[in-house]
Amino acid sequence: MELPPCRLATWADVDRWADTLADRIRPAGDLPETLVALTRGGWVPARLVADRLGLTHLVALRAQHWGVTATPSGNAQITEGLASRLEGRDVLVVDDITDTGQSLELAARHVREMGAARVRSATFLHITHSQFVPTYYAEEIPRDSWVWVIFPWNYWEDLRTLSARALTIGAPDLESVLRILRERCRVDFPRAHVARVLPPQNQTGNP
Repeated sequence: MELPPCRLATWADVDRWADTLADRIRPAGDLPETLVALTRGGWVPARLVADRLGLTHLVALRAQHWGVTATPSGNAQITEGLASRLEGRDVLVVDDITDTGQSLELAARHVREMGAARVRSATFLHITHSQFVPTYYAEEIPRDSWVWVIFPWNYWEDLRTLSARALTIGAPDLESVLRILRERCRVDFPRAHVARVLPPQNQTGNP
């Protein structure tokens, strides 16, 4: 399987994106009443934005599209519904990124069908090839600059999947995996981190 070019997002990036979103959502007196976090990726962004806006009503909705790292699993679908009623409420649906946009579009439609009076959406990152444009986003990534963004809350999961793919491309050892990740993902992952996610039989290589 192909390995995508990647970008490591830092917690400093996350703080900056959360600040930017809050500043764009906060026109005087126009705050949402409820934040719906699109999990899994939107849970941390939603919590950070809620904190900055002083909002306490935060609920979760799960819509899945990406099955594993950088691998689409088909059309988005709601897999875990809302645990709170939304009739007549002003709602903001929050996710980490719009890539295809299917998950966020589906979530916004579902929230509207649950009776919300107003539905807006927000993401940290928006890729311009997305079929759905969120109401607010902190940073835009042009279509021709697409990368797989590795968020801090998804670091080990993504590294584990990328490393497993690298094992199928080159020699089944640590040195080969490090080289392939560096060349194809364009990220120089720490040796100790890659070794941690590889099976014991593949952890050989020069120290």
